[in-house]
Amino acid sequence: MFKKIISEIGGTVAKNQTAKAYATQASFDVKPFKLHNLESGPSTKADVTREKALELYQQMQTIRRLETAAGNLYKEKIVRGFCHLYSGQEACAVGMKAAMRPQDNIISAYRVHGWTYLMGVPPTGVLCELTGKQGGCARGKGGSMHMYAPNFYGGNGIVGAQVPLGAGVAFACKYKGNGGVCLALYGDGASNQGQIFEAYNMAYLWKLPCIFVCENNQYGMGTSAERSSCNTEYFRRGDVLPGIWVDGMDVLAVRNAFEFAIKYAVETGPMVIEVLTYRYSGHSMSDPGTSYRSRDEVQGVRQSRDPINVFKERLFDSGLATAEEIKKLDDEIKKTVDAATKVCKADNEISVDELYTDVYSKNLVPLIRGILPDQLHKHNSLNRAVNL
Repeated sequence: MFKKIISEIGGTVAKNQTAKAYATQASFDVKPFKLHNLESGPSTKADVTREKALELYQQMQTIRRLETAAGNLYKEKIVRGFCHLYSGQEACAVGMKAAMRPQDNIISAYRVHGWTYLMGVPPTGVLCELTGKQGGCARGKGGSMHMYAPNFYGGNGIVGAQVPLGAGVAFACKYKGNGGVCLALYGDGASNQGQIFEAYNMAYLWKLPCIFVCENNQYGMGTSAERSSCNTEYFRRGDVLPGIWVDGMDVLAVRNAFEFAIKYAVETGPMVIEVLTYRYSGHSMSDPGTSYRSRDEVQGVRQSRDPINVFKERLFDSGLATAEEIKKLDDEIKKTVDAATKVCKADNEISVDELYTDVYSKNLVPLIRGILPDQLHKHNSLNRAVNL
């Protein structure tokens, strides 16, 4: 739907060419990258077409709207359990996805509503999953922390445990010879997990096409990076692995970094990337996020470094888009997310019987334990564990 809107905006521009000269492509400077064990790095010049720029903006704004909707649903007690928002970090996921090819993969922690959308699940599927409804991408069984899509191996609830799994996905890419890579994402709060360094080691020895991505939003679960880590230069922590630091508030800088990293991973082996970003909300919705940082700090980032606003100004300054066009796109995004919110509220949960189906992809275990050890349920396969 959004591609149609972007195409319509482009058509309007074509009709108005005589009245005003619109840019069809622009080049921007991005903040220099910091390198570790690399002689050269990504380009600091970022070229983008008008169509691609509008797509990047639409994706970031949709994620922002999705997270606002998710937060409101949580406050209404319609989302139960945990809810970790990505607001402020949109340029990270969107920039990475812009660099990924069809054969590439991603696995992450639990702040993944936006990634789920980027990997092909519509807003309705994301919000229905959040609210535990059958229209969700995992039919409501996964909730906020466990969403999946093709080439997306989900959000994972055990801190840091997704990183060795990502190395395993990269091993599968190498074994199959499909030329794909795996992006294994984790936060600064998980960066000191031993299993992460074990994964670095194995990936280097086996030359796995794995990109280890530390999304450094500067705070773990109520603790600043400086208080939790003796070395906060996370891109250097892979020892012999090469590393890159990138400004995670700049979607084009992130795209450039990962285009470089994907090529390197395919040709040479693993790499560590630190994406410096910022989260506006607390660690989760149960964390107000103001006991360990000031409201002025959060507001200062919103006003000066917000990834969506910064990119929007670039579009205006370069002539890639007008305020009227962006307003039209914003309105359509709002309508789409509002409609998805209504759908998820009206949707139904799966039946109790379905809770014990499709636990395994191959139904080799005839009985599944219930809440108590002596409660056994028949394990059936309905072949609808996920909605794809």
